[in-house]
Amino acid sequence: MPSRSDPFPGRSAAGTFPGEERSRNVVPASTTPEALRRAPPPFVTGLVLGAGGSSRLGRPKQLLPYGDGTLLGHVAGVARTCPFDQLVIAIGGAADEVRASVDLAGADVVVNDAYGAGCSSSIAAALGIVDPCCDVMVLMLGDQPGVTAATVAALLEGRGDAPVAICRYDDGRGHPIAFARSTFADLADLHGDKGVWRLLDQRAGDVTEVAVAGQIPLDVDTPEDYQAVLAAAPA
Repeated sequence: MPSRSDPFPGRSAAGTFPGEERSRNVVPASTTPEALRRAPPPFVTGLVLGAGGSSRLGRPKQLLPYGDGTLLGHVAGVARTCPFDQLVIAIGGAADEVRASVDLAGADVVVNDAYGAGCSSSIAAALGIVDPCCDVMVLMLGDQPGVTAATVAALLEGRGDAPVAICRYDDGRGHPIAFARSTFADLADLHGDKGVWRLLDQRAGDVTEVAVAGQIPLDVDTPEDYQAVLAAAPA
């Protein structure tokens, strides 16, 4: 049983996550091209961050009308069409209303009661339920409906075996971001809303950029952002 003070119950006493000890100790039987071709595809977990408190918006952004449903519901629907072996959705702000109004079918849901501490706290909470077989985790924002399944597929195809892969849009870097298991301990130790970006700076040599056509998809923090997202939505 984890220590009462351990903020990351999925992490072992050695500071690793389920399955990480196994992956560190396995020595491949063969690294010939033929053996590599026979290697199974990586196990991919998608993580949708939908726990925000929506302080600047004034109402739960997760429940904003979008398309035929809600903002978070749309992102969850996109995630279900992505090549994920596991889907995790982190909720927190207005959690009861989100459960009642958003289709979370097919997802492992984690409630982050510390959502006020920033999205890094949701990542840490989610790592505790990530499948032990997970090799790669793809981070998606629950308020960024412009990300498509094709974007996620391109990111996974273009990452190779990089520890971190991020989309390079025409106007800069943006989500989704793919993280190999070797980065999970660092992810668990992040703090605040900008923790992921600080980690990318710290591990700059490990980051691969995958070109994606178009502008960085809009996310929603303010009423003006929401109007812009609605205006950019496909007809």
